[in-house]
Amino acid sequence: MTTVAPTPVTMASPTGDLPRLLPRTGGSSLVDHLDRWGDLVAPADLVAEVGRAGLRGRGGAGFPTAVKMAAVRQAASGRRRPVVVANGTEGEPISSKDRVLMERNPHLVLDGVVASARALGADRAVVCVSQGSLGALASMREAVVSRRGSDPLLVEVVLTPDRYLTGEETALVNWLNSGRPLPTLSPPRPAERGVGHRPTLVDNVETMANVGLIARFGGSWWRRIGSTEDPGSMLLTLSGAVERPGVYEVELGAGLGRVLSSAGVGPIAGVLIGGYFGSWLSPETARQVSLDRASLSGFGASLGCGAVVALPAACCPLAETARVTHWLAGQSAGQCGPCVNGLPSIAAGLDAMVEGDPTGHARSMVERWSGMVRGRGACKMPDGTVRFVGSALEVFADHVGVHRAGRCPGLDHPAVLPTPREDRRRS
Repeated sequence: MTTVAPTPVTMASPTGDLPRLLPRTGGSSLVDHLDRWGDLVAPADLVAEVGRAGLRGRGGAGFPTAVKMAAVRQAASGRRRPVVVANGTEGEPISSKDRVLMERNPHLVLDGVVASARALGADRAVVCVSQGSLGALASMREAVVSRRGSDPLLVEVVLTPDRYLTGEETALVNWLNSGRPLPTLSPPRPAERGVGHRPTLVDNVETMANVGLIARFGGSWWRRIGSTEDPGSMLLTLSGAVERPGVYEVELGAGLGRVLSSAGVGPIAGVLIGGYFGSWLSPETARQVSLDRASLSGFGASLGCGAVVALPAACCPLAETARVTHWLAGQSAGQCGPCVNGLPSIAAGLDAMVEGDPTGHARSMVERWSGMVRGRGACKMPDGTVRFVGSALEVFADHVGVHRAGRCPGLDHPAVLPTPREDRRRS
């Protein structure tokens, strides 16, 4: 998994009124938590309040949280009580914000889980933590034990496989049902038929923590910071060519250039935003773009899981892209043709481009395979990989020319983007 140091920094907003998912001071005990936040007293209609807040999922897709909650509530009945699942698997190698959140503020995550379960009438709740996040696992389990007798239901904390696709919501539901973390075609979606074939709310742990805040203070309080379309704050994992890597809590709508400067950014070739399903931005774009959907979408990018890597100017962007694409191909579930055949072919084409590709045949192969796999398969693995590769070819177009002209000096630079050893365990 990622080696990003957990060094939380809170970016000050104009009002200084950040929710502070990662508090600067205090411990993670229940006493500390209640001293900081007070008792959890949820509103009469939490789903409506989350809708007024405008909260979107923090796991990558950015789907409106209230819409997902309402779908679960609508699908539930007396015979099919819902299940609530907090997704803390964090299979993204360049993200550590979920792990840090669970270690530093486990009770706020549980507040969101419990408040959601109450609002939806759920009688089962599960927090999923990946096998490599032992600190987060210990913190969450200790928090659950300390709340026994005070919460209306006992929250389960379970370990999940350290694989990239485990966090995809249908794969996570499938693992909870069968022990096999494989994505499945939808519909039906988990909100309709999930864990135990019951309506299931699957939300990222940061999303759950935000629900815990909104349950206490309301949607209007949440909107005091951020932009009109993207209110609130978000956790970002910054790494790469920065002096102070770590997990930052930023106000949505803040300038990416400002965030990078606060982390001590050095000379860069580009910036990857949104994780390995994300997009590359040029240094010029990174300096002018804001951290909100409207600004990023103009450059074909999104916040995704909040992972940001400043790629050092001295490394080879094309070689980094090829290496990660090979890793993504190895992380696929191996059950659909676009991943089994398409992703390795794209990776092979990138390898040939790294070697020079004087005729342009390799690039044509990459583009042809990208077009063939886009929009196909049981999950977004093909789409995410194609987005990652396509944005690299666009942003680093001049660098591709360097490889055609001769050997790229950046090939001697140590690897920047992590590609953890594949863990094939299914336990």
